[in-house]
Amino acid sequence: MWIVSVVCSLLLSLVYQLYDLPWEPLLYGLTMCLAVGLVAAAADLYGYWCRYGYLVRMQAEVAQGFPDLPAPKDLLEEEYLCLLKMLWEEKEDCLAMGRREQQEALDYYMLWTHQVKTPIAAMRLICQGEDTQMGRDLQAELFKIEQYVEMALSYIRLGSSSTDYVFRRYPLEDLVRQAVRKYASIFIQKKIRLDLEPLEGQVVTDEKWLVFVIGQILSNALKYTNKGCISIYQEGEGVLVIQDTGIGIAPEDLPRIWEKGFTGYNGREDKRATGIGMYLCKRVLGELSHTVTVTSRVGSGTKVSISFVPLL
Repeated sequence: MWIVSVVCSLLLSLVYQLYDLPWEPLLYGLTMCLAVGLVAAAADLYGYWCRYGYLVRMQAEVAQGFPDLPAPKDLLEEEYLCLLKMLWEEKEDCLAMGRREQQEALDYYMLWTHQVKTPIAAMRLICQGEDTQMGRDLQAELFKIEQYVEMALSYIRLGSSSTDYVFRRYPLEDLVRQAVRKYASIFIQKKIRLDLEPLEGQVVTDEKWLVFVIGQILSNALKYTNKGCISIYQEGEGVLVIQDTGIGIAPEDLPRIWEKGFTGYNGREDKRATGIGMYLCKRVLGELSHTVTVTSRVGSGTKVSISFVPLL
C-alpha cells in the first residue's frame, strides 16, 4: 500500500513538472494525503495489534475447545476460518476414535490377564501333587509365567487414569518380607543365599505397588546371579538397598536401564528379557515419590538403592 502511494505521488509530481504547473497546490495536496495516510495507518496498526493479542490469548485456551476467533475481515479470512474448523473437527474425530480403540485394547488385555490366572492356578495345584524333579521344574517355570502376567497387569494399570494408589504407613521390613516370600522357591532352586538384615522404621507408600517394585528388583537379581548371595539392608535413614553378586551391568548400559524396552548386553544374552521390568520400577517409584539409583560393576554385582521420603 505504501509503495503504491509513493508511486502515485511520483507520477503526480512528474505530471506537474511536464505541464509546468505551480508546485504549491501539489505540495499542499501531498501533505494532506500524508496526514490522512498516517491516521489510517495508525488505526490499521492498532486493529492489527488488538487482533494479534487476542489470538495469542486464545492459544492458552485452545486445549479447551475450538477458540472463538475474531470475525473475518474479508472473504479470504472467512475461507481460512472454515478450513480451520474442518481441521479441528477432523482432529477431534481422530482423537475420539483413538481413545475408543485404546480403551477397547485395555479392556481386552485386562480381561485376558485376569482369565489366564485361572489355568495358572489349576496348573499349580496339579504340579503340587508331583513331588518329582520335573514337577519342581514345572513349578519354577509356572512361577515365571505368573510374574510375566503380573508385570503385564501392572503395565496396564499404570496406563490407566484410575490407578488405585492407597498411601499409608507401613513397616519397611513387612513389605520386604512379602516380596521375599514370593521368591523363596527360586532362592532354594538356584541355591542362592539371602542375607536379610533387620529393617527398622516405617515408610509412607502404597503397599501393593512397592511390593511389586521390590519383587521386580529381586527377580532381576535372581535372574543374573548364578552363585553367591543377595543382600537386603538399610543404608542411612530411609534408604533400602538390594545388592547381589551377579554378573553386573555394563557401564555403557547403566544410564539406559530405565528406558522402556531397553535390554542391554545382559538382555541380548538372555533372549527372554523384555526391558519392561526396570522401566515399570522407575515409573512406579516416581508415582510413589520415591527415588531409585543403581550402581554396578561387571562381574561384581549390582546395587539398587530405593530412597523414601523421611517421616516427620
